[in-house]
Amino acid sequence: MPDRTNDLIGSYEKQTFHAVRLWSADVCEVGLRKHHVKALLELDVTRARRAIHEYRNRTGRKLSFTAWFAKCAAQAVTEHPLAHAVRAGRSGLVIFDDVDITLLVERQVGDGPVPLPVVIRKADRKSLDDIQAEVQAAQDQHLGAGEVSLGPPRSRVLQAAALAMPAFLRRAFWVRVVRSPSLTKRVMGTVAVTSVGAYGRSSFWPIPISIFPLCFALGTIVRKPGVVEGRIEPRDYLCLTAMVDHDVIDGAPAARFTARLSELVESGWGLA
Repeated sequence: MPDRTNDLIGSYEKQTFHAVRLWSADVCEVGLRKHHVKALLELDVTRARRAIHEYRNRTGRKLSFTAWFAKCAAQAVTEHPLAHAVRAGRSGLVIFDDVDITLLVERQVGDGPVPLPVVIRKADRKSLDDIQAEVQAAQDQHLGAGEVSLGPPRSRVLQAAALAMPAFLRRAFWVRVVRSPSLTKRVMGTVAVTSVGAYGRSSFWPIPISIFPLCFALGTIVRKPGVVEGRIEPRDYLCLTAMVDHDVIDGAPAARFTARLSELVESGWGLA
């Protein structure tokens, strides 16, 4: 309920500041030091959306657009592994064989929804059903009073303890993580996928601040005219932001990686 004070301030509403927001603030502070190059892409996903609908009808199983995109991203990284490389000291790079992807799952915590991360391990080796099942499990996982993270009980206890630390200690931890290839892989994986999950008339490209070597942000899907085999017809276009770490990958290989990802997405890869 609004809490009235005086005529100068007016009415206002007080809400709880969720502890999980502290992670977001810490990650943004550390992420500002990363040298990400951003690419704003517009991909025709008409075929993919139709194929996802047919997939659901054919198999009777749920499949989200974000889970399918994560599989496409894992495939593109498998073919162009430099895209998720991690710096190792002054003169080394570590390129992992497995592709671990962090997806943000919106959950109701206290007064409102907050995004919580779930790491899909070895996404390149898992099927669409496997990835969707892990996402669904994260969405269905019970959160007790005061819990602000997903995962096994021990992990949730450690994260709760970490959130109780002063900000400089939490941020020092994240600095240590992004500078260590082994900690990066163990704590968060090498790829992040976030989605605003919006459909509308306006094109919108979110540009997040990220500590990941490779990050994707799915914006709006907009329906507008497109040219297909010489014909103009309504098409669905995804506004996609791709962010690569310029410290580990240059423009030409990054462009080849992005081109391959675009091909996979626009062809509805893996859905036939």
